[in-house]
Amino acid sequence: MLLPLFEYLSEFFGPFRVVEFLSTRAILATLTSLMFSLILGPKFINKMRDFQVGQVIRSEGPQSHLSKQGTPTMGGTLILSSIFLSVILWGDLENRYLWVAFLTAMSFGVLGWIDDRLKIKHKSSDGLSPVNKILWQSVIAILACSYLYLSQESIAETSLIVPFFKDVSIPLGLGFILLSYLVVIGTSNAVNLTDGLDGLAILPCVMVAAGLGIIGYLAGNAIYSDFLNIPYLPGTGEMIVFCGALVGSGIGFLWFNTYPAQVFMGDVGSLSLGASLGIVTVIIRHEYVLLVMGGLFVIEALSVIVQVASFKLTGKRVFNMAPLHHHYELKGWPEPRVIVRFWIITFMLVLLGLALLRLR
Repeated sequence: MLLPLFEYLSEFFGPFRVVEFLSTRAILATLTSLMFSLILGPKFINKMRDFQVGQVIRSEGPQSHLSKQGTPTMGGTLILSSIFLSVILWGDLENRYLWVAFLTAMSFGVLGWIDDRLKIKHKSSDGLSPVNKILWQSVIAILACSYLYLSQESIAETSLIVPFFKDVSIPLGLGFILLSYLVVIGTSNAVNLTDGLDGLAILPCVMVAAGLGIIGYLAGNAIYSDFLNIPYLPGTGEMIVFCGALVGSGIGFLWFNTYPAQVFMGDVGSLSLGASLGIVTVIIRHEYVLLVMGGLFVIEALSVIVQVASFKLTGKRVFNMAPLHHHYELKGWPEPRVIVRFWIITFMLVLLGLALLRLR
């Protein structure tokens, strides 16, 4: 919204041209969403308390979590509101990639909001049924991925980059929609499973988003993409503005979500943030990098799959409890120790993911 204004004003005052740079708008988007979260956070939390919008804790979960019963939830609404404001102000609203990422995040947020609302209404940890949740996630993801496929302007936009091999990519054709759908759905649900401790999911989302935003910026620049031997994808640089907004809103939310949490993000936050990471990855064509950077989410999701499969096949559990963070809680690790160590692991994985770009 403000980009055309500054482009016009730059004709009269040259320094305004600085706002046209992606790096400047990414910084402004980050700061705007951060300040918005910090300023509105206390008001949001108080309103949630007034409306008695409190977290419902699973009785079969760790007993230490029962004290969190009633903590305000649906904090993802604050995150998405901050992203909305920041993207509208500083994003290039003529960029189709920005709209795909933005609308995907908001759509998954609405789905998560409905899920959270049902949990609160029925005072149960069960919201939407798994079938209904997957159904609507699938509808949103397929629509977004189909649009990307139909609107492609070069074959590189729908090709699979093969890691460790210079200039090797595989045209996917319609397979692009299937792969992209799995990435978006898988990431959304993996982040949702990871969101089980105070601040555990939000900071890894922030770190991964920062890494993906940098890659989007590089892929959208002809010089940098040629230097790194990655496909040049015009327009993907705008993802650094979207990811900047996510980073700012996530850090602002962490101010209130850090242990002991004053508010939880709920499914409205975890589903939308996971979908955001997934759709940005699809846009910048670096699925293998997300697999590395988001290794924490992958491991958390796999721990659930392994636990369920083992119990059904053998009647035995591999972990004390799944997802994995609960396993370490039951082993005696204090909650803050689990959280910070998982943060450190994600930080290292994000750096590794960025390093892999140069190894291609």
